[in-house]
Amino acid sequence: MRAELEAELGETVSQRLAARFLGVSHAALQRWIERGDLPLIYSRQGHLEVPVPVLLDLRESMDRERSCGGRRRHHLEPVLLEGRRRAERITAADLGLGDESENGHSRADRRALAYHRVVARRLDRAMLAEALHRIWKWRDEGKLDPRYADEWERILGLPLPEVRRALSSDDARGRELRQNSPFAGMLTEPERRRILELVR
Repeated sequence: MRAELEAELGETVSQRLAARFLGVSHAALQRWIERGDLPLIYSRQGHLEVPVPVLLDLRESMDRERSCGGRRRHHLEPVLLEGRRRAERITAADLGLGDESENGHSRADRRALAYHRVVARRLDRAMLAEALHRIWKWRDEGKLDPRYADEWERILGLPLPEVRRALSSDDARGRELRQNSPFAGMLTEPERRRILELVR
């Protein structure tokens, strides 16, 4: 179902369509964007839009909130609040990076490693399945070099503890794979911003 929605919606949607999809007002969506709860990226047409994977993650979280007997209205707010709380709990020690100039890594490499270490701590079967579906989709669309697709498929087929180790690995192969990561967008925008803040 998710794969069908991603295919139908594309990579990004307008802010108005995102608000409709989430069942909130455009003004409410704007407040959450300004607060840093939702990311905006440039579409191929040059418009600032909401990434579809983020939108679908939010919708799934809202549906879970409803099914757990949460509040009758405003199901998105508690989901966004939880994302902020998780971001606040991320510390430099969680990222395990040490000195900024360690091993001569660029800031982009350090941030990618930190991001994947946070993903690894939270990794579950649902996240693995989503990552694997992205790899298959990218392969079908010709968006990923077959060598990287093969390697990611191999890694994602490993037992969970081994996948966690692979995501957290600080070696040349890990850096290459993280440049084509199917885990991009799996953390909330506040968590991503927190990592950027900690890894300068």
